[in-house]
Amino acid sequence: MEAVYLVGSIASTTVTSCLLSLSLAVRSLLFRALASPARNPGGSEPSTNGGGGGDGDIPAVRLYEGRVRHARRRPVPHDFEYPVRYALIDLDRAPPQLRPSHLSADRAREVAATNGPVLLLTIPASVGYEQNPLSVYYCYDAAGEQEQEGDVSSSRLRMCIAEVTNTPWGERVLFVFNPGSDLVAKPLHVSPFMDMLGNWSMHADAPGEDLSIAISVEHPTLGNYFTATLHAKQVYSSSSSLNLATFFWMMPHKVAIWIYWQALKLWWKNVPFLQHPKYINPMYRDDALIRDQELRCCPSIGGSKNHSIHTSDEDNKYRWRVFSWSS
Repeated sequence: MEAVYLVGSIASTTVTSCLLSLSLAVRSLLFRALASPARNPGGSEPSTNGGGGGDGDIPAVRLYEGRVRHARRRPVPHDFEYPVRYALIDLDRAPPQLRPSHLSADRAREVAATNGPVLLLTIPASVGYEQNPLSVYYCYDAAGEQEQEGDVSSSRLRMCIAEVTNTPWGERVLFVFNPGSDLVAKPLHVSPFMDMLGNWSMHADAPGEDLSIAISVEHPTLGNYFTATLHAKQVYSSSSSLNLATFFWMMPHKVAIWIYWQALKLWWKNVPFLQHPKYINPMYRDDALIRDQELRCCPSIGGSKNHSIHTSDEDNKYRWRVFSWSS
């Protein structure tokens, strides 16, 4: 069933993306033809304030370019990196089309128990396709009543919410973590070349002119055998739908291709391919909850009492979304 869905999804996405890419090209040509010669092509303006300042001029959408790097040490060494583009979106001020499948600012504040601005780092959908392995909500605490809307310079980054999606299953989990350092029990079958026994060590710096995120896997038998990092630099600020469509054109598709290509390389290196844990242990989510509770009860070994992982049950720690085809 999953293989059939994958083939059908690839075919459908290819047709849809080709048609929408043609439409985008026509829109872009018309815009350039009708725009004033004095206007900056594309209408986007390079950022000069680096996301800093507190004068109310911080843009609602900031665009970043950077690189994602993965480094695996066991059972075989395997390193790679690829270029990526992200949007950092102020959820209180962003255009609605940029956040159709994400938490609202109010919901993120409720989940993270914060009261300030919420910034979402994500790869927006492009020409009908969405591929977003990791999105991060930066949840701030307001410094005082005089704080201006969207002003994070006088706020304190208190918590982050990670939104992780696996490929090709399309399942999603959200969990809260302390950006300084936190340890979270692995809640999702993110890679078919990793089992469910590892814990994720999380770190995220407050975004500005530069941003960075680091995740490492701590395994009971393999040790710290895998690290993933994102380092990016702000390049533009724009909320124009045409600018965003052009800037992120085919970005999700490229991410998907890199994921499948690296999976093929791991398979070629004889790294064991593991089927989805739901076929072996239908209670794998409950097991993740138990392990996460143990980490939070023992912060001295790396866990944090502050992180939480949400489900539809407000008393639990994870929030999963599962597509019907993968149920």
